[in-house]
Amino acid sequence: MAKKSVVYKCSKCGYTQPAWLGRCPECGEWNSLEECILDSNAPKSSLKSDGTVLKAKPVPMQKVSQQNNSRISTGNEEFDRVLGGGATKRSAILVGGEPGIGKSTLLLQAASSLLPKGKILYVSGEESAGQIKSRANRLNLEAGSLEILCTMRLEDILDALDSLNPLVVIVDSIQTVYSVEAGLVPGTITQLKYCSNELIGWVKERDSVLFMTAHVTKDGSIAGPKSLEHMVDTVLSFERTRDEVRFLRAQKNRFGSVDELGLFEMDEKGLKCVSDPSSLFITRRKKETPAGIACASVFEGSRVFIVEIQALTVPAKAAVNRVYSEKIDSARVSRVAAVLEKRLGIKFSDQDIYINVAGGIRLSESAIDGALAAALYSARTDISLPEKTAIIGEISLAGEIRPVTKQKQRIKAARDLGFQKFIVPESEAGATQVETIKDLIKCLFVESK
Repeated sequence: MAKKSVVYKCSKCGYTQPAWLGRCPECGEWNSLEECILDSNAPKSSLKSDGTVLKAKPVPMQKVSQQNNSRISTGNEEFDRVLGGGATKRSAILVGGEPGIGKSTLLLQAASSLLPKGKILYVSGEESAGQIKSRANRLNLEAGSLEILCTMRLEDILDALDSLNPLVVIVDSIQTVYSVEAGLVPGTITQLKYCSNELIGWVKERDSVLFMTAHVTKDGSIAGPKSLEHMVDTVLSFERTRDEVRFLRAQKNRFGSVDELGLFEMDEKGLKCVSDPSSLFITRRKKETPAGIACASVFEGSRVFIVEIQALTVPAKAAVNRVYSEKIDSARVSRVAAVLEKRLGIKFSDQDIYINVAGGIRLSESAIDGALAAALYSARTDISLPEKTAIIGEISLAGEIRPVTKQKQRIKAARDLGFQKFIVPESEAGATQVETIKDLIKCLFVESK
């Protein structure tokens, strides 16, 4: 580790010397000498021209000035929603997703919308300037004043940052950036940590925002060290189920909720916000609803969606039954099936269970338990649920239907989409209250006959 030396530097004239003095010998100013450190390991963004860095000292919170108007709108409603109301100044945002999903398109569109607010620097280590311009023309973006830097060298990026002092910096992607200080091969753990630290250190000292795109592994996680996700302020995950629909989620957000979901559609004009997301996850049918289908009202952040849960049961192909479920946790499916088997006597232990969610959205909220139980019972008995029925409620191991938050808003969202019957755990005007899983099944499959 390199040795750190302490010097004292005059804040008025820049004179330095090894010991503190009450008066600067050069300019004669009193109490102007500040303790500085000669540290070769410090981020280059924090180094002054003479190679010193000001020693950090604690400050009482009451003397810290609060940042006002610290958020910047990206011009995209769904993007801003996931960020918590816009990008926060002096923050670093990491956007991950599989190749071709639209990370570069999303950030290029955001850059075009942000240009009237200040300088934007778009750094690309994967595409040429001509390719970026061709995409901007194809998307009909007004990005003539966008600063484009096609390089992989960190030193070139830092020089451009110092000369332009942009409001927003976009690095596409961080895995392509390298510094000679950390080796010559991009994408290594050392390179990712070193380059990210330098770029993050630069924006933390200025009212700027840093966006970095990142590659992902086969299982969908950000490629590279986990410490990269700890270093940034926000980690966004870009996912898709169909070619035209994309989901943007926050896995980490220091300045907002991680429960918000952004919905986009991809067409020849780029990414567009989904106009009516409330009905995106239900199937419009002209005929009767088949067995194994149930609808639930779920919250994703501040919005309510009506989702269709699909279940199928078939005799187990092996001695041990299996649960096939990508969008709902398999452990949750097994738990609800066990409660049905214990409380109602309907056997699932000799069945393979297949679960799907229309539209491909991942569900983790406990309010889907009631609808999941109804879909499993319907699939096992081959009896369809009543038409236009929405089910809300969490199921305990004792078979109780437990209340969930914001029941009234869930019912309203379902009613707006044409649902007429509502099964809920708490008393509500126009809805049917059930207390146990037996009451739920009786209400749906016995009384409805």
